Amino acid sequence: MIKFLDVQAINARFEDQFNLKFNEVLKSGHYILGNEVKLFEQRFAEYCGVPHGVATSSGLDALLLIFKAYINLGKLKKGDEVIVPANTYIASILSVIHSGLKPVFVEPNPKTFNISDEIIEKHISSKTQAILAVHLYGQLANMKAINVIAKKHNLLVVEDAAQAHGAIDVNGKKAGNLGHAAAFSFYPSKNLGALGDAGAVTTDDEVLAEKITELRNYGSKEKYVNLSLGFNNRMDEIQAAFLNVKLSELDADNFRRREIARKFISGITNLKVQLPYYDNSDNHVFHVFVVMVDHRDRFMDYLKKNGIETLIHYPIAPHKQKALAAYGHLSLPITEKIHDQVVSVPISPVMTDAEVVQIINTINAY
Repeated sequence: MIKFLDVQAINARFEDQFNLKFNEVLKSGHYILGNEVKLFEQRFAEYCGVPHGVATSSGLDALLLIFKAYINLGKLKKGDEVIVPANTYIASILSVIHSGLKPVFVEPNPKTFNISDEIIEKHISSKTQAILAVHLYGQLANMKAINVIAKKHNLLVVEDAAQAHGAIDVNGKKAGNLGHAAAFSFYPSKNLGALGDAGAVTTDDEVLAEKITELRNYGSKEKYVNLSLGFNNRMDEIQAAFLNVKLSELDADNFRRREIARKFISGITNLKVQLPYYDNSDNHVFHVFVVMVDHRDRFMDYLKKNGIETLIHYPIAPHKQKALAAYGHLSLPITEKIHDQVVSVPISPVMTDAEVVQIINTINAY
């Protein structure tokens, strides 16, 4: 069986270094906001090309802290509207709602699956104050167009880069450096994955970074001195240590993912299977390789019987979730079609060429 994602095999490459780091952290006696967290914040910010990085407890918490900090700083207020892609993972939308803001759902571009910049302006009202640009599946949203719209309407631009670690635009700028602030997830399945939950914020805004640093630690800069109504959203020291090990291999892993994606795109010729759009640049890091098919269950059963594990990202559109029933009345046909037909096939930096060929041949025989 070809696993959808063999996280154990991905991490086995680093086992010796993990053991060394674990022992260093264990012997340090400093397990919260220690040297490994500081080092990772510096290295990841530098990697993304920004001056400030703040390590957090998860990707959702990173997004929440960005919005909460903007509210705290007076740049947003409760009830403000945030433009969001309708077909994103629900965490993007939860971050807006839990911050006391209102999500405004915008359909995706049916080619890229990222938010359609061509229709964003139709959804902007006097209450709109921000755009949440999600780099879905690892492909950058059209940030050039989004930033032009944001500048025209004086809006904040927040990147949800949870799936796009290392994606690079045409000007050589990375995800995390394409808006006012960005949120990353280091969930174990991500291109840069921890061995538990972890996240980070990147930004070139020093004031915002300081406020997020304060909010993630009970609203405190100095122990037992609380400046704001904060939270406990800190990254564990041990997760930072593991991420410091893996960060050095991120570019190589992304290179391998793109290499596999190119083989899939050139090799899969079955007209029943719609392949993802890819312009052959570094703007896509293929966190997942997503195809569209009619009769999805039949296709997935066929692949399973032929030894290939698949997943769905994501089976239910956010506005159709019970948790978001207040938005169930929305008419979002492109989003609904995507959620009804997408299937993610295996892609990872540890897949063998033989497995790649097996997947191609099996899909072509469907």
